[in-house]
Amino acid sequence: MRSLSSDIFGPVHFVRGCQSGRYPYSNSVYVEGSGVLIDAGANPTHYEALRRNRGIRELWLSHWHEDHIAFIDLLGKVPMRQSAIEAEPLSGLEHCLDWYGIRNEDFRAYWRKAFTDTFNYRPRRAAAYFTPGEIIDLGSCTVEILHTPGHTPGSTSFFFREPGVVFTGDYDLTRFGPWYGDRDSSIEDTITSVERLRNLPARIWLTGHEEGCFEEPEAAIFDNYLKVIDEREAKLCDYLRSEPRSMAEIVSQHIVYRKPREPKAFFDWGEAAILGKHLQRLMQQGTVILEDGHYRLAG
Repeated sequence: MRSLSSDIFGPVHFVRGCQSGRYPYSNSVYVEGSGVLIDAGANPTHYEALRRNRGIRELWLSHWHEDHIAFIDLLGKVPMRQSAIEAEPLSGLEHCLDWYGIRNEDFRAYWRKAFTDTFNYRPRRAAAYFTPGEIIDLGSCTVEILHTPGHTPGSTSFFFREPGVVFTGDYDLTRFGPWYGDRDSSIEDTITSVERLRNLPARIWLTGHEEGCFEEPEAAIFDNYLKVIDEREAKLCDYLRSEPRSMAEIVSQHIVYRKPREPKAFFDWGEAAILGKHLQRLMQQGTVILEDGHYRLAG
């Protein structure tokens, strides 16, 4: 990976989020000339400067998550485009919580307040939807719409062909590893999508969080990102080796977040959501069995 001195790649501008793009913020992409902004969770000051100096004429979403929509209202009345698959979670707060798979009512109460107070959630309706594989001419460049499910079922990545730039959304190549804890997320789809993205004929990879800007990234960056999936699964299986465990016991091991964190409505829910995907996967493989509310290794 080479060190970059610029966040501008032809007409494609990388808009870094507050706190280095760490949650609850995210990074954005802006396309010069067309006025297209991708995602709206980065930095209110930067958005205001873009509106005033260059103009924002359309908002595109990589996916529906709260940290990518928090500042929509600051953009003015611009049309929004997204994956049609993900229209429902933006149509109402309870739908949103359902899509996350949050069933515990105390946790839902926490997230209702967080979505409203922190992320300015309100129902949204897209003016148009992406067609996977379509090529959109933005004047200054063309962009290929890539359906890259796994993180969410409608996760969308954007390959700007002429400058050779891809925006991967929340396949962010961080040390934390992939997130696949939504109700309809998929570990297998995540792996497939990351492999597809790594093989694009791009020279710059832009991502939705943290460092977020990679020039010709080394294979190890992708390998280490995907390796987290195997590491989580190995730790889970090791914990189940001695005796059957309840989900509460599994969550108490902090396999995903590595240590106890507060609030529990965020971290314990996320822990269970991600490890729940691993347990489903292991049960489908016949490696784990669920009996009387406890998980154990088969055999």
